[in-house]
Formats: sequence, structure tokens, C-alpha cells
Amino acid sequence: MAHAAGIDRRRFLGTVVMTMAATHLGARGIANGFDGGPRELSALAGAGEWINSPRLTVSGLAGKVVLVDFCTYTCINWLRTLPYVRAWAEKYRPHGLVVVGVHTPEFPFEHGVENVRRAMREMRVDYPIAIDNEAAIWRAFDNQYWPALYFLDTRGRVRQHQFGEGEYEASEKSIQRLLTDAGAVGVDRELVSVGASGVEAPADWEDLKSPENYVGYARTENFAGAGGPDLDRAHVYKAPSRLTLNHWALDGNWTVGRQATVLGKPDGRISYRFHARDLHLVMGPSESRTPVRFRVSLDGRPPGPAHGLDVDENGTGAVLESRLYQLIRQPKPIVDRQFEIEFLDAGVGVYSFTFG
Repeated sequence: MAHAAGIDRRRFLGTVVMTMAATHLGARGIANGFDGGPRELSALAGAGEWINSPRLTVSGLAGKVVLVDFCTYTCINWLRTLPYVRAWAEKYRPHGLVVVGVHTPEFPFEHGVENVRRAMREMRVDYPIAIDNEAAIWRAFDNQYWPALYFLDTRGRVRQHQFGEGEYEASEKSIQRLLTDAGAVGVDRELVSVGASGVEAPADWEDLKSPENYVGYARTENFAGAGGPDLDRAHVYKAPSRLTLNHWALDGNWTVGRQATVLGKPDGRISYRFHARDLHLVMGPSESRTPVRFRVSLDGRPPGPAHGLDVDENGTGAVLESRLYQLIRQPKPIVDRQFEIEFLDAGVGVYSFTFG
């Protein structure tokens, strides 16, 4: 996380709540129009490194309609918007739209350009990605949110923004309007049809009663261990047998750090009581490319048909790289469940739980 930029994904969720008076868990999104200035375009062209493109310049973007998409590759809220952004990039590219992703990282491993490159390749992202490790572009846009879309006209002015998930129809109509204003002809007014799956599928908002929670001590909530976590040093924890909703606990030898909690010896467990269709965990091996085997359960049993993309019906899987792992996608009815993940090997770093 870039502390100087004040980047905090959970603060974004709270902002959306106040603005939209919508679900208290929703990254539902807010849209608005306003006039910006060319400083945003200049900052964009000043990115230190690019993926999928040579360096973009102000002169090269002049006269183009530009859609800027702020992202960080483990953000579930951004992942659920990605099918739309990909579809817009493909549909409107021939009419002059330039989609530019700005990757401003939250977690330390997201600063690794090769990690970002791998993630974008696996997510089938082929439009330009600006690496914003120092959050310079983030600050130039005065941005505070993942995901965030900024719609720039041919003069480099920000004419519209969209914060969070949703409002896809309004966003696409904004693209169409800006392209038409720029003189594009033959712009198809039919909206894109998106069939999202996996982690990109829309959340089950009606059954979502568990908010995102971090596992590092800087931003965690509802830790259920006796006496609280022992910060920045190894400690043997004992989890309670039962948790209240949205509380979590450790069992085994763990070091609770500022951003991540790291397992020091094999057979460590994390338990979490949640209410949602999907459960995801951002985690990675502490030693690069060293697999860490794990096993998950729901209410003490293998997940069976409730297993996510990254585990089988028996609940087994392995942490191979630092990213978001989908561990549970359960069928209805959705009720309070107790999730547990047991790591059979040491050396895993765990960052955050997200739900859908």
C-alpha cells in the first residue's frame, strides 16, 4: 500500500455507502460529471513503465477519447468491472477510444512489474497499463478509489467519472457520447453484452453480509483471539471453537504484521465466520514460487459443491503465487457459515478476505 497516497480500498467502500445510501457492503458506485484539466493527461504520459504498449505521450493521446481505469490486480471490486472495460476497449477501439489502465498497487507484491504483467496476461487484458508504483498518477487525478473510471475528451479534460461497481449502461453511454462529440461515425448504440464468470461474476448483493477485512494489524477488525494479536513477532495462537459473524481467528504459529500475517510453522489455521456466496483470500508464498499446500472446510466439512475456483471438492489447493484466490462459491440458500483454511506448509503470507 502506498501510504503517502492515502490508498485504502475499505475507505472507498464507506464513501460509496454515504453517497449512494445503498447497501452497506456495496461498491455499487457513483457517477458524476465535472471539468478537469490537462494535468491528468500529462501525469498519465509520465508513467515510469508500461505493459502492453510503448510509452504513451500527450501528443499521441491528443485528439483521442481516453478512458482511464484505476486498478490493483487483487481488488475484487475492480475484477468484477473488468469484463465491461475489456468489452468497451474492443468495441470502441476502431472508433478512436483509448483505454488505459493505471495500476496503483495496494500490497507490496503488487509493486512487482512482472507480477502485474502475469496478472494482466491471465486476465486477458490487452490494452495499455501504466505502472503507477509511486502513486503519481493517482495523486494527479486526486483519486481515492479502486475501481475508478475517468472519461477524458479529446482535449484531455476529465468530463465524467465513475467510482465503484455498477452504472455500466451510463458509463458506456458516456463513451458513445464523447466519441460522437469527437466526430466518430458509425458508433453502434447497442450496449455490450457481458457474460462474466469466475471471480469476475457480479456479487450476490442481496446475500452479502460480510465486508472486506484485512489480516494485517494496520487495518484488521474483529480478531477473536484471546488478548488480541501479538504484533510483529511469532506467537502460537489458539482459535475459539465458534466465532460470531464476521470475526476471525488464528491457530498455530503466526506472525501478525502490519499488512500481512505470515505462517511460521506447518499446520497453521485461519477461521472466519461469514455470510456471502463467495469467499476470497489474497495470499502468496513468502518465498517466491515455493508452493504452500492448503485445505479448506465449511462448518468442519469439505466444501463439496461450494468449492471455489482455486480448490477442489475436497477443499485442497496450493498457493503458487501472490494473488486473490477464490476458495468458496456456495449455492443457495446462503446462511452464516464457519470457514477454515489449514496450511500444510509454512511460509504463506495472508493479506485480506473479500466476499461476493
